[in-house]
Amino acid sequence: MLNPQRGEIWFTKLPTDPLEKGRRPVVIVSLNARNNHPRANSVLVVPLSTSVHKDESPTHLVLEPGQTGLRERVIAKAEDISAVWKSQLDPARERLRTLSSYQICGLSRMVGIAMGCPA
Repeated sequence: MLNPQRGEIWFTKLPTDPLEKGRRPVVIVSLNARNNHPRANSVLVVPLSTSVHKDESPTHLVLEPGQTGLRERVIAKAEDISAVWKSQLDPARERLRTLSSYQICGLSRMVGIAMGCPA
């Protein structure tokens, strides 16, 4: 079984994605205690999007290529947090960076905002 770790970027197809859309990058945001548990078949992820718009959202974290290792600037869309099966995750073809605990905690605050629970 795969062993994704908090802050890592993996690729998957989310259930909410259109059928024609391919795999997209996601960042693992669940705790490693959950990720490493032998009976945990799923992880929590926040999807990354290359559709970076000028309008800023309090639930979007902009990440530069130097922060992720991806080729493009992306936004982490905290309002779209999802649980995905570990078996549906694919590792990146090239070595990507791991987001810091500071960045992941920032995303958690953004998830709260998306739920109507401002910090």
